[in-house]
Amino acid sequence: MDDSAPPSLSQEEQPQVAAADHTRGLFSGLRVVSLLTLLSRLLGMVRDIGMATLFGNGPIMDSFSVAFKLPNLMRRLLGEGALSTAFLPTYIRELEQKGRESSWRLVTAVLFWLMIFSVLVVTAGETLLIMLSSLAEPGSEAQLLYWLSGLLLPYLVLICLAAQINATLHALNHFSIPALLPTILNLFWMMGIWLIAPFFPDPQTKITAICLSLLAGGVVQLLLPLLKLFRLGYRPQLEWSNGFSQVKIIAASMAPIVVGLSITQFNTLIDSLLAWGLAKPEGIYVMDIEAGPHFWQIFESGTASALYFGQRMYQFPLGVFGVALGTVLYPRLSRHAERKEDHLLRQDLLLGLRLVLGVGLPASMGLFLMAEPLSSLLFQYGDFDVFDALQTAEMIRFYGIGVFAIMAVLILNRGFYAVGDTRTPVRIGVVIVVCNLLLNLVFIWWLKGRGLALATSLSAMIQSVLSLWLIREKVGSIDLSKILHTCLQASLATFIMSAVIMVELQVISSSDQFLTRLIRVFIPVVSAVVVYLLLARLLGMSEIMTLLRLGKKTVDDRQET
Repeated sequence: MDDSAPPSLSQEEQPQVAAADHTRGLFSGLRVVSLLTLLSRLLGMVRDIGMATLFGNGPIMDSFSVAFKLPNLMRRLLGEGALSTAFLPTYIRELEQKGRESSWRLVTAVLFWLMIFSVLVVTAGETLLIMLSSLAEPGSEAQLLYWLSGLLLPYLVLICLAAQINATLHALNHFSIPALLPTILNLFWMMGIWLIAPFFPDPQTKITAICLSLLAGGVVQLLLPLLKLFRLGYRPQLEWSNGFSQVKIIAASMAPIVVGLSITQFNTLIDSLLAWGLAKPEGIYVMDIEAGPHFWQIFESGTASALYFGQRMYQFPLGVFGVALGTVLYPRLSRHAERKEDHLLRQDLLLGLRLVLGVGLPASMGLFLMAEPLSSLLFQYGDFDVFDALQTAEMIRFYGIGVFAIMAVLILNRGFYAVGDTRTPVRIGVVIVVCNLLLNLVFIWWLKGRGLALATSLSAMIQSVLSLWLIREKVGSIDLSKILHTCLQASLATFIMSAVIMVELQVISSSDQFLTRLIRVFIPVVSAVVVYLLLARLLGMSEIMTLLRLGKKTVDDRQET
């Protein structure tokens, strides 16, 4: 049967069909990205188990977590962050106004200058690290940090180029290959953990081998989407005059986008640096045991590692759903803005926010309640002891409560950028960075490492409220009553779900045996998902049901039957 609306539809039903067709494309892309991201996150958890088993919470893992965060932050800013965000509306405009050939020239220009810039950044970074390493005491944790940072910096070039190619594929409505790339990295990472590192007895050599495995994975992450782009007809066409002028326009819009998109990442980087810099020394890095820790050494050794694993856990639902939703939604919002389809822009933005509440609220509460069982099951092996597991559980718990807010900020920022407003997220971001620092200074003295995570979560909540309030000036009135209605529905379902989890955790006693730990996670998680989905259906949360293809038939489905 023809996909267009049947002639027999009434005038009242035809807009419903158009809306259903419009929404169906969003959900289809979201399901693909979410499922592939879920695969990546599951492998990521297995990978993190391997890292915890090899190194535990301590100096080696502390140094690696900080060293990997630096190129990762640059990837998010230059690759899948500010650059791709500034590039995508420009590419869509070029594609719709001037055609495919002109859009390929823009892609070539951006890739060329991104490669030049990232190589210069890596060269400068490597030079600085060599200088710092020569000044550090041999065998110190600082020297290890500089060494690992130097090994991982070239990954920045590979992943930034790959992320830029991914942005082009997103604009062309191809999401599967970009969503598969994190899985590629995890596979290479796991190869380093289980197939290469065991051949070396020294922990520092093990972590070096793993870093080299990450670089190999970065090469594959670049080649795979590039081959896909070539299959779509791309051929490098560097037009110096017009191409460079467009790159300058994109680069000029990047600065405010960098600030707007990097607030949460910047806050978590501050958390890690504070935890690393203000930690009590341990093991081979203790210089003067009798002197005891200085007054500013307020964190236990391993806090930076616990923060890293905590961030990995809260990024699981954030990546599987929040980032996936933003990835699929942003090209649509940009097209609506380019075509002056304001009603569709508001419709998609409202849908995104309601989905965030419907998924983010139970995810936040689930992480809060399941933090200790998850940490014990996933990480408590080898050198990662009971203390490390409890330390990490606290980070998971306090980062977890902010998941829904971080998801909301991600969607709202995409709304600002789609309509060409790069300044409002900057103004909000400056306020939030200051707010996070102040909250850090308040909480760390009595909550220690937990205070860092709590400050980041509370800052994200404040940022989401400010962003929602101010975006209405740019896109028009958003129906806040529908957002409130979804919030109340999701809150009620989450409250009942939480009660089920707490009862089951009381009934299932904790144990050091793997099977008991697995049961203590599996039963509450599965029952929580089932209970929440049943309640969502009873309460009429149609977005969640449609996302899972469990909702009522659309108008055109009923006509066909």
